[in-house]
Amino acid sequence: MNRSGRGVDAKMDMVDSGLASDPNRDVAMGRVRFWARLLAFFTFPLIWLGGLVTTQDAGMAVPDWPGTFGYNLWLYPISTWLLGPFDLFVEHGHRLLATFVGLLAICLVGSAWRPHVSRSMRWWSVGVLAAVIGQGILGGLRVRLDERVMAMIHGCTGPLFFAMAVATAVWAGRTWNSSKLQIGQAVPGRWLWMSRAILAAVLTQLVLGAQVRHIVPWALPSQFTFWVHLHLTFAAVVTLLIVAAWLGRWSKPLRQSKAIRWPVDGLAALLLLQLSLGVGTWFVSYASPWAISLGGLDRYVLQAKGYFESWVITGHQATGSLLIGLSTAWWLWMGEAGRRSGIQSEEGVSTVAGRQSIRASLPGGASQVHGTIGIPSTVSAGENRELG
Repeated sequence: MNRSGRGVDAKMDMVDSGLASDPNRDVAMGRVRFWARLLAFFTFPLIWLGGLVTTQDAGMAVPDWPGTFGYNLWLYPISTWLLGPFDLFVEHGHRLLATFVGLLAICLVGSAWRPHVSRSMRWWSVGVLAAVIGQGILGGLRVRLDERVMAMIHGCTGPLFFAMAVATAVWAGRTWNSSKLQIGQAVPGRWLWMSRAILAAVLTQLVLGAQVRHIVPWALPSQFTFWVHLHLTFAAVVTLLIVAAWLGRWSKPLRQSKAIRWPVDGLAALLLLQLSLGVGTWFVSYASPWAISLGGLDRYVLQAKGYFESWVITGHQATGSLLIGLSTAWWLWMGEAGRRSGIQSEEGVSTVAGRQSIRASLPGGASQVHGTIGIPSTVSAGENRELG
């Protein structure tokens, strides 16, 4: 490496460790932030449209891949696409939007592999691109093999990619890369564990929901009952965790920053929506037992692939992805809040504030933190009072 290159790397090391401020880095991260937000924004409708493909049983409406009935994907006649059968419209539209998201991922990589962007963000963007390519290949295999199992795997990895897109947008955000996240009071470690538990629970619920949604027609009633009961059990677990987090968000450690407060409010709102959609999904799918116990509902006629029914079922699936994305954001913010304030151990280990800067190990590069940062220490609480 030449001398100028070493100078740039040295300057980047200073910026990443919070010892210097570089306007060029702010501009470079602004480009990354732009593409990361676009990627997350368009990934969600892609997941919604993919869910509609499953709801409409349109996965094999286009039996070939990567083309569409022998045409190049982008050259398929638009009149045939728009005026043809609805399942063709949904499946081909899903493929078009997927390729657009892939182009956004390429743009993200292009913006990250520029000067003044941290190495970790560069390689993370490559991982995002690899993930979207892998997701496309899974979708193609689902068509080529016509396998329900591949459809279930494809449906589960889509929300995982959405979580990656959300994480990229968080890491590239202004608050993450500045001192705007002000944490004056140490965040108890139990809240970091709570954020991890919520993320793990909603991911588990995703897999269980996929088992119910993609169950084979010839499955035994006992198998269907087993997956439904397990799905409902974890729905209760997710509900209890999010309610506990929302009640805890009024405590002083979580109330001190909007960045670690708004995701909890969003999770609580999405939980109410998801529970309502879950009840609606069961009703439009089976209309039992409410059709018997409630007057008037006995006249409701189930319509397979009906407009209203499809939106309710697909909305339930898509809202689950929003829960995963927001859980990911809160987990990241809780971890960053702990790093900036110093997490108090539940065993009585406290933290000692030190006027030092730490190098971030996450793809956003180091946050430019000014002032006092909590540095973990093994000094006991009593000794800390004596030192004070």
